[in-house]
Amino acid sequence: MQQRYVGNSGLRVSALALGTMSWARETDEQEASSLLRGFVDAGGTLIDTAASYAGGQSEAMLGGMLGDVVARSEVVLSTKAGLSTSDGRRSVDTSRNGMLSALDASLARLGTDHIDIWFAQAWDPNVPLEETLSALEFALRSGRARYVGVSNFNGWQTAKAAAVAGFPLVANQSEYSLVHRTAEAELIPAIEDAGLGLLAWGPVGRGVLSGKYRGHIPADSRAANSRLAGYVEPYLEGAASSVVEAVAMAAKGLGRTALDVSLSWLLSQHGVAAAIVGARTALQLKEALDSTLAPLPPEIAQALEDVSDPV
Repeated sequence: MQQRYVGNSGLRVSALALGTMSWARETDEQEASSLLRGFVDAGGTLIDTAASYAGGQSEAMLGGMLGDVVARSEVVLSTKAGLSTSDGRRSVDTSRNGMLSALDASLARLGTDHIDIWFAQAWDPNVPLEETLSALEFALRSGRARYVGVSNFNGWQTAKAAAVAGFPLVANQSEYSLVHRTAEAELIPAIEDAGLGLLAWGPVGRGVLSGKYRGHIPADSRAANSRLAGYVEPYLEGAASSVVEAVAMAAKGLGRTALDVSLSWLLSQHGVAAAIVGARTALQLKEALDSTLAPLPPEIAQALEDVSDPV
């Protein structure tokens, strides 16, 4: 798998990252072990998790596999702090105390002495940005993190963070796909100007760009799960449907899968360092790993951009 630099840093990661949001919930330990081993065997290095995933159980499951399923040295660990959910309610706390307490807990669950990339997972309007950044800086200076970044910050928030930090931020982790291109207006220009790389989550439009929802909702899909349906529903109708059909048509004409077309387009965009694939099963991951990830013919790429233009 291709290895790419993250922004202007010397950090290299695989073009595809393995997301673990479903671990310890939809993905059990046996399936997760197969995902991790298969991903690393295919040349993948970047594993993304968060303290908020399954209340920390995702980190704990991953930590239990490091040194057993794969060596710690084989992977680049990415985790996040500052966001939590309880009973469907979202809570943000990027205070210095909240961030550093979460970091220590993440390190314990992951069974490691350092995180390769540590993120502030959300913008906190109630905490001074300088305080949040001080936690990231302390993680760097203490060796608990090798690199740091921000997640789900918009364009001006990213630009401000990079300007006042006084130390390098290497990445922003945000949603970006053919059905969610709002990042192009301000976020990606801000990222490129500051020398950051984009780690794109939801690169297949939360699953819809794979084509699996065309005409029906599979019984084993997130959209069929009452707890997760709201995550997928925004892209099941309206303008997104036209994009899904265009991707399916392009895939048929190129003899490639819709997943491959979607990921290949994304990885060719300015500022993108990696696409975080949240495969729930080994079969889903295999389709992503089997993708060519080769640039699309210019005329095909332009056609997809025309039909998915957010304007």
